[in-house]
Amino acid sequence: MRFAWSREAARNWPERQPRRLESIASAAEALDVSERTIRRRIADGSLRAYRVGPRLIKVDRAEVDKLIRPVHAAGNGAV
Repeated sequence: MRFAWSREAARNWPERQPRRLESIASAAEALDVSERTIRRRIADGSLRAYRVGPRLIKVDRAEVDKLIRPVHAAGNGAV
Protein backbone atom coordinates (compact mmCIF):
# COMPACT_ATOMS: atom_id res chain seq x y z
CA MET A 1 0.00 0.00 0.00
CA ARG A 2 1.36 3.42 -0.98
CA PHE A 3 1.20 6.43 1.28
CA ALA A 4 -0.42 9.40 -0.41
CA TRP A 5 0.46 12.91 0.71
CA SER A 6 -2.41 15.30 1.07
CA ARG A 7 -1.95 18.99 0.39
CA GLU A 8 -2.62 19.66 4.06
CA ALA A 9 0.16 17.26 5.12
CA ALA A 10 2.58 18.83 2.65
CA ARG A 11 1.71 22.33 3.84
CA ASN A 12 2.34 21.37 7.50
CA TRP A 13 5.48 19.32 6.88
CA PRO A 14 8.04 21.76 8.41
CA GLU A 15 5.96 22.02 11.58
CA ARG A 16 5.83 18.23 11.93
CA GLN A 17 9.60 17.89 12.26
CA PRO A 18 10.86 17.74 15.84
CA ARG A 19 11.84 21.03 17.43
CA ARG A 20 15.36 21.57 18.68
CA LEU A 21 14.68 23.81 21.65
CA GLU A 22 17.49 25.74 23.26
CA SER A 23 17.83 28.40 25.90
CA ILE A 24 17.79 32.11 25.23
CA ALA A 25 21.46 32.24 26.31
CA SER A 26 22.42 29.55 23.76
CA ALA A 27 20.52 31.31 20.99
CA ALA A 28 22.19 34.60 21.83
CA GLU A 29 25.61 32.96 21.83
CA ALA A 30 24.94 31.27 18.47
CA LEU A 31 24.10 34.65 16.88
CA ASP A 32 26.75 36.56 18.84
CA VAL A 33 24.14 38.96 20.22
CA SER A 34 22.93 39.74 23.73
CA GLU A 35 20.18 37.82 25.48
CA ARG A 36 18.25 41.07 25.52
CA THR A 37 18.24 41.10 21.69
CA ILE A 38 16.72 37.60 21.64
CA ARG A 39 14.12 38.68 24.21
CA ARG A 40 13.28 41.73 22.05
CA ARG A 41 12.76 39.47 19.03
CA ILE A 42 10.41 37.31 21.11
CA ALA A 43 8.50 40.41 22.29
CA ASP A 44 8.09 41.85 18.78
CA GLY A 45 6.90 38.50 17.41
CA SER A 46 9.77 37.85 14.99
CA LEU A 47 10.90 34.85 17.08
CA ARG A 48 8.49 32.33 18.62
CA ALA A 49 9.25 31.19 22.17
CA TYR A 50 8.05 28.16 24.10
CA ARG A 51 7.48 28.06 27.84
CA VAL A 52 8.83 24.93 29.52
CA GLY A 53 7.57 24.98 33.08
CA PRO A 54 6.57 28.07 35.02
CA ARG A 55 9.67 30.19 34.26
CA LEU A 56 11.88 28.53 31.65
CA ILE A 57 11.62 29.87 28.08
CA LYS A 58 13.16 28.13 25.07
CA VAL A 59 13.41 28.96 21.38
CA ASP A 60 13.54 26.67 18.35
CA ARG A 61 17.02 26.63 16.78
CA ALA A 62 15.54 26.47 13.27
CA GLU A 63 13.59 29.68 13.93
CA VAL A 64 16.70 31.34 15.34
CA ASP A 65 18.58 30.39 12.16
CA LYS A 66 15.82 32.02 10.07
CA LEU A 67 16.70 35.39 11.63
CA ILE A 68 20.00 35.36 9.74
CA ARG A 69 19.81 37.20 6.41
CA PRO A 70 22.49 38.24 3.93
CA VAL A 71 23.44 41.90 3.62
CA HIS A 72 23.46 43.18 0.06
CA ALA A 73 25.91 45.93 -0.81
CA ALA A 74 24.37 49.12 -2.17
CA GLY A 75 26.98 49.33 -4.91
CA ASN A 76 28.81 52.29 -3.39
CA GLY A 77 30.82 50.22 -0.91
CA ALA A 78 28.45 50.95 1.97
CA VAL A 79 27.18 48.03 3.98
